[in-house]
Amino acid sequence: MNVPESLPAAPGPERSAPAGKAGHAGRDAAAAHPFSWRAMFRLAPANEDHFIALRVALGVFLPLTFLIVIDRMDLAVFVVFGAFTGVYGRVKGHRDRLNAQLRAGALFWVVILAAWLSSALLVEHGTQAGLWTLVGLTTVVAGACALAAAYLRIRPGGSLFHIFAFAAIASMSALPPLGESLLTVTLVVLLSLVIGLAGWLLPRRRTPWVRTPPARMTPLVRRAIRAESFEHLLAAGLAGSAAALLAPVLHMGHIYWAMVAAVVPLVGQTTRHQVLRGIHRVLGTLAGLLVMGAVILLDPNPWAAVLIMGLMQFATEMLIARNYFWAQVFVTPLALVGTSLGAGLSAGLLYDRMLETVIGAVVGIGVVLAGAAYAARVRRGLGLESA
Repeated sequence: MNVPESLPAAPGPERSAPAGKAGHAGRDAAAAHPFSWRAMFRLAPANEDHFIALRVALGVFLPLTFLIVIDRMDLAVFVVFGAFTGVYGRVKGHRDRLNAQLRAGALFWVVILAAWLSSALLVEHGTQAGLWTLVGLTTVVAGACALAAAYLRIRPGGSLFHIFAFAAIASMSALPPLGESLLTVTLVVLLSLVIGLAGWLLPRRRTPWVRTPPARMTPLVRRAIRAESFEHLLAAGLAGSAAALLAPVLHMGHIYWAMVAAVVPLVGQTTRHQVLRGIHRVLGTLAGLLVMGAVILLDPNPWAAVLIMGLMQFATEMLIARNYFWAQVFVTPLALVGTSLGAGLSAGLLYDRMLETVIGAVVGIGVVLAGAAYAARVRRGLGLESA
């Protein structure tokens, strides 16, 4: 279901965008002709993307470097997911940006706490019972966080990052102590806030310290938010269930990647754009796996791996608003390296990523098309359009 254009956005966005990370893709040149191969790979014009790219890259690179120095790479996953707060900084006004990132960081803090507790309580790690428990819990997180992101008015909307953070941590059988984990997340979130405000120190970049009042949510928008949240829950649940059923046959080990991929097509203002995002996810992942293969062959040490992550994060934010396919080329190695720090890289990651991305994207596109068909049927029933 497409959220109406009247959906209130976070105040002061740097560009007009619908909900979701690919709300950035509102500038995507391919959106106008989703099945034109030339348009599919065309980059939209840049719009000072290097500022957000630098902020987000520093937000992940600096704390990971510090972990190497103190020899605590077991905390790396908490740095990676806490640094997602920086992604929510595509807001012009510095006060509005701070407010948006505070809300985003608080939501991540809650999600990561829930993930840590779930991992500690999930005694069936590595079993079918544990697998299905993870699918169920992550499905709830998908719907709840999509709803929360909409009501908190943070962009990108949806639950993609929250699914990723929750499932990656909850599926780990050995975690650092809770206090150290939450302290790490808190400090990284605070660092992201500071970096987000850094431009205020420069007179030419400084914006007035004022708060932009949010637009009022109409009943229509509230209904659309609830419907979109249900779609996130449905897509994640179906994709996770399909991956869990196929895992013993296809020998997949990261079923939550299918759940992440399933919510990607749900973002966008038109059904065509949503379907395009699903196609971009699959094709971009294929290309990204080639890059990841080269990284595995290099077998980087921790310093090199962290540098690679910083560069990949910078490239991702430079491209994510301009073309989702090209962004995925860098998102794929970024995600795989980020969740493997301290655990080692293996070719098996490439196999899992590809299969589960296809499963998730197919399910997500199916949910989009089913939702569009249902909406069209309702409109015809109300006499709002001809059959």
